[in-house]
Amino acid sequence: MDHVPLDYLSIKEPLNFRLVLPGCIHHPSFSHTAMIGRQDEEETPLLQRPEQPISRTSPLPWDQFWIILFLQFSDSLVLQTLAPFTPQLIRDIGVTHGDESQVGHYVGILQSSYYMAQALTILHWSQLSDHIGRKPLMLTALFAIAVSTFSFGLSKTFVGLVVSRAFCGAFNGSNGVVKSMVMDITDTTNLPKAYSYMPLPWMLATLVGPLVGGSLSRPVGRFPEIFGRSELLKTYPYLLPCAVPAIFVLVAWLVTYFRFKEVRASFFTDHVWIALSASYATPFTPSSNALASSRVANSEEVPSKPLPLRALLTPKVLTVTASYVTMALFYMAFSSVLPVFYSTPIELGGLSLDPPRIGAILAASGVAHGIFQLLFYARLHDRFGAGAIHIAGVGSGIPIIILFPVINALARVHGLGLAVWLCVGVQLSLATSLVMCYPCMALFIRAAAPSRASLGATNGIIQLVVAGARIIGPASAASVFSFSMQGGHDAWLVYYFLMAIAFLAVTTSLLLPRDPSLWEDH
Repeated sequence: MDHVPLDYLSIKEPLNFRLVLPGCIHHPSFSHTAMIGRQDEEETPLLQRPEQPISRTSPLPWDQFWIILFLQFSDSLVLQTLAPFTPQLIRDIGVTHGDESQVGHYVGILQSSYYMAQALTILHWSQLSDHIGRKPLMLTALFAIAVSTFSFGLSKTFVGLVVSRAFCGAFNGSNGVVKSMVMDITDTTNLPKAYSYMPLPWMLATLVGPLVGGSLSRPVGRFPEIFGRSELLKTYPYLLPCAVPAIFVLVAWLVTYFRFKEVRASFFTDHVWIALSASYATPFTPSSNALASSRVANSEEVPSKPLPLRALLTPKVLTVTASYVTMALFYMAFSSVLPVFYSTPIELGGLSLDPPRIGAILAASGVAHGIFQLLFYARLHDRFGAGAIHIAGVGSGIPIIILFPVINALARVHGLGLAVWLCVGVQLSLATSLVMCYPCMALFIRAAAPSRASLGATNGIIQLVVAGARIIGPASAASVFSFSMQGGHDAWLVYYFLMAIAFLAVTTSLLLPRDPSLWEDH
């Protein structure tokens, strides 16, 4: 047999079986084609032959990854900017007719309208991205976000606010596509590292957004020297804080259009996927044969076309979906109650904080969460595994809920003193572990996906169910909070409700393996 170049074998003639050494534990890094294994035996001197293949972490493709981070920042900036002034906006438009207990109810409806519209479109966007690519959908979503954000600032009725948020949610069903974009450009060795950077744009948005929303809302009264003569801002006092994130979104549209390199799902044939993987790998040398052959073996499992939806409903996907949806339900319920709790008068069960102070607290919390995840998530993942981190995260929800009535009780007795702020700090610190559940879920989704070509659709199915939790979570939690504040009702009713969700999230988290790699190996 003539000598065949190794590059030709790795690209053109992959063999559909693997060489597993006797007595060795099977692992993706041990995957070899039969021909590569034979060639290694012929060309590698006996004394220099390594006992085990070298496993290396692929470098992150920063030329594309930074664009994804910027997209995440723009999208998160809109959400974080609206949060601080939304309760006050509800009061100003008069929909509550002066009933303070109804503010949380309408805030929950407003938040749920976004996620309800998103739930109706997210699966279609994700499926479409597997066929036509991610870039066209992201450009459409960014344009819709910018238009809807301007519309939100120009709305003078509650119906107008709901329509604006629903429009944004319907065209932002591509939120799951961003997660697929990250998985497209990474592999199992560098995905945890990539997700350790994902909180960076969220952290910046949480820092900038609440400050913009809290400081620039009603600017005529807050900064009369600068905006006192603006009739536009007198008529629309919340237009300015909406315009800032909308402009950032338009910049993200331009960056995506000119800089993002499309990786179309329809191109995910065996040969192209090998080429894409090799473009981000270390230079091919005999010492890296194990790593290269592992990519070849993995690529052989990728079908040329996405699977039908029914084929995606595997036990692994359903398990991840159950754990993800309960975790998201709790997080969204907690996130919707938190600003309402801060703005509610102390005598009614809250803390009586104004929008600027609420914005500052949320900003500081977001920075702390992002820094912790950026510095420690990858290390914690390597030490404990994604399963343990996820269980600890949802388990932290129990003391988080207990601290709500404790904080209010201290505020009633001592006012907004040191004890109250210490408890607020402890509560927000515990929420750090809850935030780290999201990158853990991304790792489980990648491991549970039946095929790489159907990664977008798998994400879409899970995000569809999670969107349902995002609909139910804010509306139900805020409504129960408002109901519990009314006379004759148990003031702790909302905390019983949140505690039940927390225990449900802990239960479903126990169904996941210790680490996603256990699913990928079987």
